[in-house]
Amino acid sequence: MSDARARLLSLLSLLQTPRLWPGSELAQRLGVSGRTVRRDIDRLRELGYPVHAEQGGLGGYRLTAGGAMPPLLLEDDEAVAVAIGLRTAAVQAVTGADDAAVRALRKLLQVLPARLRRRVDTLMSSTVAHPFSLAPELVDPDALVVAASTIANHERLRFRYRGEGRHVEPRALVTAGRRWYLLAFDLDRDDWRTFRLDRVTDLTATGARAATREVPGGDAAAFVASRTMQMAPTYPADVVIHAPAADVVDRLGAPPPGTLTDQPDGTCRWQAPPDTPEWHTLRLASIGLPFEVSGPAELIAHLRSTAALFQAATAGPRRSGTRSPRAGRGSVRPASPPPHS
Repeated sequence: MSDARARLLSLLSLLQTPRLWPGSELAQRLGVSGRTVRRDIDRLRELGYPVHAEQGGLGGYRLTAGGAMPPLLLEDDEAVAVAIGLRTAAVQAVTGADDAAVRALRKLLQVLPARLRRRVDTLMSSTVAHPFSLAPELVDPDALVVAASTIANHERLRFRYRGEGRHVEPRALVTAGRRWYLLAFDLDRDDWRTFRLDRVTDLTATGARAATREVPGGDAAAFVASRTMQMAPTYPADVVIHAPAADVVDRLGAPPPGTLTDQPDGTCRWQAPPDTPEWHTLRLASIGLPFEVSGPAELIAHLRSTAALFQAATAGPRRSGTRSPRAGRGSVRPASPPPHS
């Protein structure tokens, strides 16, 4: 690479730092004259980089937003972070974001050095998705942009939610279980509310200033998590585990939720407190012991669909025309109801 080209890349790398660079400081960093810096700045502008110059004793150069997206220079850790972020975005529930993320990732990996590709692969191979996360619901990217801009501008927002008009002061966007939620203070109901963005339509920024409010508890993500758990249907579970209670206690956590009762045949009966079928399934999968479920029916159905999903994942390459396993054909069967005591 020629000295001029290397110097141009070094200059661009400096200008990508969000600050105002005096010409004298750039000249010192690059080891050239001020005239050379000005000539290189002109060259960057010809290549499409919007370099803004401010005159005066406190003036200098900085990159600004332009009409097109010029190439960026990334440090090693920045490139790895972007690659991981793009892989994550490729499975997010935003309309069109998955294809765009895959295209961008393909371009980045094409020029990424082998040592950095290994770092990305190592990080991604050691990261797993929660197997019981909620199914994604596609969100209009324009809705995300409008919601995010009103949050940043402390602006009130109007929209329709399940066909009903809402007037809110938006506070935060939260992702949970591959779904997007808007946390906002509902002005008509005088209370905090969470809204699934895939159910929001006709978003309009009103221009009116939103009041400064503190989220209850101070943590937007925790607040949304608690609200979504409250909205999710929960059920108590009745399970027979094929092991004595003493062998099960530590696997369920100490103290275990609900009650564990030893049975005469060497098994134990776990009567779990109300929770979602997804969370019951996670707990049962974590104990690593055979079990039978007496109820509820919702948990039995979820176990069957999860078992079918895992069976399909380990069945090898799917042949053309092979039908996917249906929910309800897994190996989990309800046990006979226990006798009344």
